[in-house]
Amino acid sequence: MTDPHEAITGEMISLFREDFIRLQQEIGKVMVGYQSIIEEVLIAFFAGGHILLEGLPGLGKTILVKTLAEAMDIKFSRIQFTPDLMPSDITGTNLIVESTSGQRGFQFQEGPIFAHLVLADEINRASPKTQSALLECMQEKSVTVAGHIHRLEEPFFLLATQNPIEMAGIYPLPEAQLDRFFFKLVLPYPTREQINEILNRTTQQIYPAVNKVLDKGKIQRWQQWVRGVYIAPHVQDYASRLVLATHPEGDGVLHNVKKYVRYGASPRAAQTLVLAAKIRALVAGRSHVSFGDIAPCAKPALRHRILLRLEAEAEGISTDVLLDRLLQDVAVER
Repeated sequence: MTDPHEAITGEMISLFREDFIRLQQEIGKVMVGYQSIIEEVLIAFFAGGHILLEGLPGLGKTILVKTLAEAMDIKFSRIQFTPDLMPSDITGTNLIVESTSGQRGFQFQEGPIFAHLVLADEINRASPKTQSALLECMQEKSVTVAGHIHRLEEPFFLLATQNPIEMAGIYPLPEAQLDRFFFKLVLPYPTREQINEILNRTTQQIYPAVNKVLDKGKIQRWQQWVRGVYIAPHVQDYASRLVLATHPEGDGVLHNVKKYVRYGASPRAAQTLVLAAKIRALVAGRSHVSFGDIAPCAKPALRHRILLRLEAEAEGISTDVLLDRLLQDVAVER
């Protein structure tokens, strides 16, 4: 594959599916279960988006990202977020250096954000000031220090993790930053069989080796190529209507939304639904998007972009419960 604008042919779809499935298999060598989570991580990756991964300690959030990095020939970096972490600890800073002639000047020292795949571990432990240092990186793929813009090398993929139960010493992510995440994924607790399989893989002498599948050049070409998948206007309109249905104002608003939602999802959510659906279509072996490709993307694309009212918390209504009802109430075709 040499041209990112190459037509969506059956041969190209087969090549993409082969790389996608090989990545799934390599990650599956280490990760037990979580097939749908792995698939959604790869969908976000090929769409050029970022992931917010939420789960209890010890469920393999860090292992998932490290294994993904091992399966690709790209630069990997891990940032452990703590309350005393400063923005410059992430982005880098100007240092005074002395040349061989004795002259002094400033030289930019890159921070750990300068990598292709970045793990922002326990992102909600850092202060809002430090969290905001990621906004420009995520949206513009650049870092501005002392008025100078430093570009991040593409592909750039940020995967942030957070603990949902610990409340002491954490700072919830602001809505503007949450909106920059392509998907928010929630790791469920493993079953009895999965825990036994985890023990088999991690407490014996043999540890599975992960083979490299992609390099950065091929990743970039795939990320451009997937955008060429066709989506019919009426299918795209379904994605638009799903996003608009999360807003509590306007005519014809659903009762559950008006009662429980304070603010609905942004247009970025619609972009996410369409891009994710295009990749789902390719993985299914199709060159066009169907209605069935959009619905499975609703929860990961919307759950972090909807702000609920206090009434929802009081009645135990989560965003996932609300989205289940919304998917039932919004007609596929209209």
